[in-house]
Amino acid sequence: MAKSTLIPIGDLAARTGLAVSAIRFYEEKGLVHPIRTSGGQRRFLRSDIRRLSFVLIAQQLGLSIGEIAEQLEKLPEGRTPTARDWTKISNAIRSTIDARIAELERTRDRLDGCIGCGCLSLKKCALYNPEDRVGAKGPGPRLLIEA
Repeated sequence: MAKSTLIPIGDLAARTGLAVSAIRFYEEKGLVHPIRTSGGQRRFLRSDIRRLSFVLIAQQLGLSIGEIAEQLEKLPEGRTPTARDWTKISNAIRSTIDARIAELERTRDRLDGCIGCGCLSLKKCALYNPEDRVGAKGPGPRLLIEA
């Protein structure tokens, strides 16, 4: 493998905007796999810039490290992922993103009304939740956390 295809961790940090410690964390979680030099220094593939960019975007979308790792495992090691590779991942996480959007919309739409915990509005609770029927479904804001 040509040296020009490998970059040191500091360059990767500069290109992604991540702290070196964050890159090490993602390495520990198996999201990137550096190559070690004979002196023990980490060298990363240029394609790891894209991998870590995906990690940042996926985290902003609310995906867990485990969910992100599961998707990154589908990418090829040792070569730059193609548009087709990324499309497969995009399609795979679309339902998760759609579910989160629906949850956020449901929360937004119900937040100023009764959220099903029995304590937000005593006047409205008699209408929305007579005899605290929602309380039988479990603790917390049941109307928001149930689809």
